[in-house]
This record gives sequence, structure tokens and C-alpha cells, in this order.
Amino acid sequence: ENVSLLFKLYCLTVMTLVAATYTVALRYTRTAETELYFSTTAVCITEVIKLFLSVGILAKETGSLARLITSLKENVFRSPMELLKLSVPSLVYALQNNMAFVALSNLDAAVYQVTYQLKIPCTALCTVLMLNRTLSKLQWFSVFMLCGGVTLVQWKPAQATKVQVEQNPWLGFGAIAVAVLCSGFAGVYFEKVLKSSDTSLWVRNIQMYLSGIVVTLFGVYMSDGAQVLEKGFFYGYTYYVWFVIFLASVGGLYTSVVVKYTDNIMKGFSAAAAIVLSTVASVILFGLQITVTFSLGALLVCISIYLYGLPRQDTTKIQPSETTSSKERLAPV
Repeated sequence: ENVSLLFKLYCLTVMTLVAATYTVALRYTRTAETELYFSTTAVCITEVIKLFLSVGILAKETGSLARLITSLKENVFRSPMELLKLSVPSLVYALQNNMAFVALSNLDAAVYQVTYQLKIPCTALCTVLMLNRTLSKLQWFSVFMLCGGVTLVQWKPAQATKVQVEQNPWLGFGAIAVAVLCSGFAGVYFEKVLKSSDTSLWVRNIQMYLSGIVVTLFGVYMSDGAQVLEKGFFYGYTYYVWFVIFLASVGGLYTSVVVKYTDNIMKGFSAAAAIVLSTVASVILFGLQITVTFSLGALLVCISIYLYGLPRQDTTKIQPSETTSSKERLAPV
């Protein structure tokens, strides 16, 4: 069943607004004069909230408690292979976050910002190879234009510092390469799982969030285990922190909706638009200075979104691999 263009635009708009609000709220919680909380525990709580929200939506979808319990038994407790399948993106995302941290520790911030944007064309390439889709020359051009626009929006001139940090550029570039590949693969893998069966979106979310809770709890133990035991799991939490967690939870659910009814490339465009919107909000709320590079980058982002959205072949459905040769997959429409 085709999803209307209006509904797709609505999903992308809401996701952009939620992501932008989350970015601004997160910046406030990390700069406000309050005790800093453990980000690892916040990520874990976010997964728990997303799980409960997904169960609640599934309950409304099934219509009764008995049907909900039956659905959970069949799709979760009696389907270990499905749980294992959905644990893949959770583990890959965890690897991506760790590699991004290693890269940032071994590369200058400007170099990191530029190279990490390679995740955008990497996602497009994974979409073509893994989902048997085609992109036109104009779409490829808009993807790389988006990449450049996001780079300029986030660009900050390198500043000299008195503290000399020992860095390993080769390790940094290796880590950023792994992070970029993980980002593209995990997003497209989850999209393929969602669209390759008739299983409910919320069942898939429940399967993924269960494994996500396990992964994030392990992250809490490895990163902040001793401090969490000493100060408590909810140390430094305020109303603003809970608001950020709520936004992250809603944003995570909405991301799955966007991936289900559009694709990961459009998700990337929505994230880019959120960066621009959150930066504009930061100008109003935090007095951030608008630069020439930001203005140029914002313009490129807007143009790339327009170009990618021009009438084209529908790329939101998975095409049978038997009918598409490898040559056709890489050829422009």
C-alpha cells in the first residue's frame, strides 16, 4: 500500500522538530549550572521508555490485553531468532558510538566533523547495495551536496590550545571509517528487517529495544560503573534531564516510523534540517553567532532537500533481487 506524500512529509517534519528540540534541550542540560548526570544511564533509560511506549502502542493496535500477551509470546518470548536478528543493529550502533569517541579523541574536531559526514553517502550506498534500489544522478548529487552542507553548518575554525594532547591520526581515521560503515549498515539493516515482513513495526521495536537495554546496561557498567554505584543511577537528574530523555525516546520511535514509511536517506535529510533548525534556535536562546560558512551550509542543505524530493521513482520499497541485476542497481534511473 502506497503511503501518501503528505504523510511522509508530515513524518519528516515532526522528526525534524523533535530532533531540533532535543538538540537544544540537551545543550542546555550540559551547560546549565546543575550537577552533570551520567549520559550512559540516560541512554539506558531512554531505551526502557521506548520499550514501554512501544508496548503501549502495540496494546492499542491489538485492541485487548489478551491479544497483546499473545503477540508478545509469539514474537518475543518464543522467537529467539527474531530477537537475535534485531540485536544486530543495537550492537552495531554501540560499536559506532564507541568508534566515534575514539575518532574524536585522536582527530582534530574540524577533521572529525568533515570525515564523519561520510556517513550520509555511505547510507545511500548501503541502501543501493542492500535493498536493491536505484538512485538517479540528481539524487546522488543531492546526497553529496547535503554532506557538504552539513559539514559547513557544523564547521568551527580550529583554535590553538595550550594543552597538547597526544593523538594518533591513523587510529582516528580508522575509527571514523568503522563508525561511518556502522552508521550506514545499521540503519539500512533495520530498514530491511522492517520492510521485509508484515510483522508490526511496534513488535520490531520491542525486539530491538530489549537487546538495546542489555547493550546500554553493559555500557553503563563499562564506562561509569564505579561512579554509578557510588553516586546512584539517577545522579544529577533534573526536570530538564527527564525532558531530554523524553524527547530522545519520542525521537527514537519516530525515527522507526520514518524509516518504515520513507527510507534512511530521507532520515539523513531530516537530521540535517534538524541541525540547521537547532543552530538557529541556539542563536536565539544562547547567543550563538551566525557565520558565513553556516549560512552557505544551510543554503546547501535546503537546496539538496529540494533536489532529492523532486519527482522520481519510488525508492521506499524493497525490490526483488531476482529482477534487478547488479548493473541495474548501480545505474541511474
